[in-house]
Amino acid sequence: MKKISFIILFFCTASVVAQQKSMNFEQYDPVSTLKVPEHIVTRAKFPFIDVHNHQWNLSEQAIPGLLTAMDKLNMAVMVNLSGGNGSRLREMTQSVRNKAPKRFIVFANIDFNGIGEAGWTANAVKQLEADVKNGANGLKIFKNLGFSVTDKGGKRVAIDDPRLDAIWGKCGELHIPVLIHTADPKPFWDPVDEHNERWLELVTHPRRKREANDPEPWEELIAEQHRMFKKHPSTTFIAAHFGWYPNDLGKLGSLLNEMPNMMIEFGAVIAELGRQPRAAKQFFEQYQNRIMFGKDSWVPDEYSTYFRVLETEDEYFPYHKKYHAFWRIYGMGLSDAVLKKIYYKNALRIIPNIDKTGFPD
Repeated sequence: MKKISFIILFFCTASVVAQQKSMNFEQYDPVSTLKVPEHIVTRAKFPFIDVHNHQWNLSEQAIPGLLTAMDKLNMAVMVNLSGGNGSRLREMTQSVRNKAPKRFIVFANIDFNGIGEAGWTANAVKQLEADVKNGANGLKIFKNLGFSVTDKGGKRVAIDDPRLDAIWGKCGELHIPVLIHTADPKPFWDPVDEHNERWLELVTHPRRKREANDPEPWEELIAEQHRMFKKHPSTTFIAAHFGWYPNDLGKLGSLLNEMPNMMIEFGAVIAELGRQPRAAKQFFEQYQNRIMFGKDSWVPDEYSTYFRVLETEDEYFPYHKKYHAFWRIYGMGLSDAVLKKIYYKNALRIIPNIDKTGFPD
C-alpha cells in the first residue's frame, strides 16, 4: 500500500513539475512576500518638463486629449522630438500656437537623404534655419544616423562625418540643443545566451539584435558621437538614454567631466538607475545640473515608475516592462532641490522659449 501511495505521489509531483517546466520566463511573475512601505506616485511632486516624447501627429485634434493626460501627471511641458521639417513642422507648430502655446515644444528633424550631393549641407542648414523661424526650439537626431543613413554612394554616414559639421555648428549659433540617440544598449551586440541581461528582450524582439560589426561595433558608434560633441563645444548636446551608460555611472561621470556641453536624459533607462539607488542618488546629486527628465514612449501609466524611483525610498518594486528589466528596483528619494532641477530647471536653462511662469522657484 505504501508503495502504491509513493507511486501515485511521484506521478502527481512529476505532473506538477512538468507543468512548471512549460512556463516560460516572461510568464513567471511571482508575487513578492516582502512587506515594506509602498508609495505609488501617480503625479509628480513638481510640474515637470518631459524632454523626450514622440507625438507623430501633434494636431489640433490630438492636443486636448494630451493635455488631459499631462495634467493628471503634472506634466507642464511636453517636448515633442518628432516635429519633422518643412511644411509638416510648420503645421505642427501652428497647431501648438492655436491650442496650447505654453504646453508644447517642438524639435525639428533632419532629412539625411542625398548626403554627398552638391549643395546638400548648405540646403540642410538652410532648412534648419527655416524650421527654427517656424517655431522649432531644438533638433532631434534619431539612431538611423550611424545605423542606416548612407550617402549618395551608399556608404554609411558616421555620426561625426564632416559633411554634418555645419548643422551642429548652426545649432550652436541658433542656441538650440541637439538631442541625439546613438546606438542601442551594448548587450544588443553581445551573444544571445545565458549571460546576456537583455536575453528576454532579444528573444521577444529579435530585430533588435546586432552582430559584432552591424553596422559597426558599439564602441565605435559611441566614440563617433563623443568625437562630434568635442568637435562642437559651443553646441549643447543631450545624450538620450543616459548615453547608454546608465549601468556604468562612473564612466558616464567621467564623460560629463570631459565634455561640459553634454547633457543627459534618462528615457527608457530608469530601471538601470532603480537597481543601484545609492550610487544613482550620489550621481544625481553630483551631476544635478546636467540631467533632465525624459520618458520616450508615450504611455501615461508608466510615468508612475519614474516618479517612484525619483521621489520615494521604496524598496523592491517591479519595473513596468519585464523584457526591459526582470529585476526589482528601488527609489532614490531625491531631495526637493535636486528634483526641481531634474524636473524643470535644467530644461528651462537649456531649451529656449519655454514659458517659465508655471514653475516654482
